[in-house]
Amino acid sequence: MRRLSSSWLEKVWRRTSLVQRLTFVALVPTATSAIFLFALLTRHQMDSLRDMGRSTADAIAQQAASVAGDALRSGQRRELGRIAQSMIQLPQVARVRIADRDGEILADRRNGSVDDNDALTVSRNVSDDTTHQLIGAVTVDVSVEEAASAQRASLRNALAWLVLSLLIAIIIGWSTAQWMSAPLRRLAIAVRQLGLGDRTVVVPVTDDTEIGDLQRGFNNAASQLLDAQISMEREIASATEELARKNSALEAASVAKARFLAAASHDLRQPLYALTLFSSGLSVDEYDPSRLDRIAHIQECVDSLDHLFSELLDLSRLESGAMTAVMRDFPLDELFEEVSVNFRMVAEQHDLRLIVRKTNVWVRSDRTMLARILNNLISNALRYTQCGGVLVAARRRRGQQIRLDVWDTGSGISAEHHEQIFDEFFRIEGHPDSGRHDGPRRGLGLGLSTVQRLARLLGTRASVRSRPGEGSVFSLTLPEVKPVNDALTALPATDTVADVTGMRVLVIDDEPSILSGISYLLGSWGCEVATAEDAQEALEAAQIWTRPPDLVISDLRLRESNGLEVLALLDKYYRRRPGDPPPFARVLITGETRSEHLKNIEQDTTPVLYKPVSPERLRETMIAAYSRQRSSV
Repeated sequence: MRRLSSSWLEKVWRRTSLVQRLTFVALVPTATSAIFLFALLTRHQMDSLRDMGRSTADAIAQQAASVAGDALRSGQRRELGRIAQSMIQLPQVARVRIADRDGEILADRRNGSVDDNDALTVSRNVSDDTTHQLIGAVTVDVSVEEAASAQRASLRNALAWLVLSLLIAIIIGWSTAQWMSAPLRRLAIAVRQLGLGDRTVVVPVTDDTEIGDLQRGFNNAASQLLDAQISMEREIASATEELARKNSALEAASVAKARFLAAASHDLRQPLYALTLFSSGLSVDEYDPSRLDRIAHIQECVDSLDHLFSELLDLSRLESGAMTAVMRDFPLDELFEEVSVNFRMVAEQHDLRLIVRKTNVWVRSDRTMLARILNNLISNALRYTQCGGVLVAARRRRGQQIRLDVWDTGSGISAEHHEQIFDEFFRIEGHPDSGRHDGPRRGLGLGLSTVQRLARLLGTRASVRSRPGEGSVFSLTLPEVKPVNDALTALPATDTVADVTGMRVLVIDDEPSILSGISYLLGSWGCEVATAEDAQEALEAAQIWTRPPDLVISDLRLRESNGLEVLALLDKYYRRRPGDPPPFARVLITGETRSEHLKNIEQDTTPVLYKPVSPERLRETMIAAYSRQRSSV
């Protein structure tokens, strides 16, 4: 208990100001002395009043005894009554009683205006003057009410003077404490201003005591800080100007690069897209082995060119902000199965093993971006692995996290290159695999840079652990989520389309070579195809069929309009009543990477493909869009 009380007092004392402490120190002895004197004087006054009352009662009783002696000797009751009555008339006398020696009351008089409870009783014996024998006694009750009233009035006056003296002491102590603490308070304010950055603050030197030394020391320190600040500000201003110049140059270079890629990508993609379409259709209905071999080499070169251009395309889209992550929950094994199918044949062609471990975990991420990350990592791993293979696995970590690992048994990477490999256009000079000629795909050093940028869009970061000669492992961390019932996410079997054979497709593009190539490709898949170069031709082509086409594939940027406007015209042409479901499935194909040209597209209902589009990707998107449209009808 004592420890708690001491702790409480310490907290209260720490919260008091210097003025309050000085006032308290000055007030304590004054208050103690005043209270002590008040108590001492009050007690002395009370004793004096009590003694005065007793003396008065004793004198009255003595007087009554001397007067009543003759009447007691003669037994004159009337005379005794008269004496008692005369005594009762005296001030402060409450009662007078005269008794004989046997104690019999011979005379008894009361003063009705005096309270007997506040009376002081005094008795005196009456003796015979000649024989000195006891002949009676006189008892007098003297009221002390007036004395008590005087005592209370005196007590109130003393208490008023005590309060007044304490108030005066507090005022004097407070004023003195303020005067004494003023230099320290000004010094404290100056220190606070100095801490807030005001280096010009100066405190006046008030005296030559220790406080004056402290004030002079503060002024010297403030002056030195001001000089140091001015010097640092000059250096910082110079460094800032230099940094601003370099930053402006870097931003200008970055903007120029992004503008160049965005401007050139559309024109470059047009012939590449057409080449992709024509090369994919060359092998249809072709059985000559020599021609098939040449077609395979052409397709291989087109694939290599497509891969190189895709790296530039990804860089352009990332630089322009066209890529935005759309987070959703999905099973990771579904993505593993997809990349396994994509790279199993590539691994077998190079006599390598590709192991993708099954997993039952679900993650929250953008499925398309995560697939591109895995594709880039596995492609790199297979390219730089001569023997052994590649392992893809997912491991649970603490905090509801999943770590995605891509292991390889390749040549490895030196520690000094672990950070640089994620930079744009970086390739390790003298790498053991730099002279491989197993295929035409070489890369521009953009794959890992794209991986890192995509990872940042997903809220994570790609990392690498590797040693030369021991292989590498690339990892990234994703949030784990609870599995969702497959029955809630899967489409009914009746709404799923497995092939595009017989599908009626309207293709809109202002590039004749692309129209020719895609018509040839879709025709080889068994589709019924109509083409148009603008909105007018699209409406004319729509009149060929008695009912809406199953799918409309349109370029986003046309010669006199854009694909969204043409799709709106066709939608208005076929939709009979407001509120009817979409009359046809739709797919947009574009070479644009600038986000301002893509922000108005609702990709939930209108999927967007970026040129050049591989035939496999085109087929998958057509099937998915048509299945979604059928399920909404």
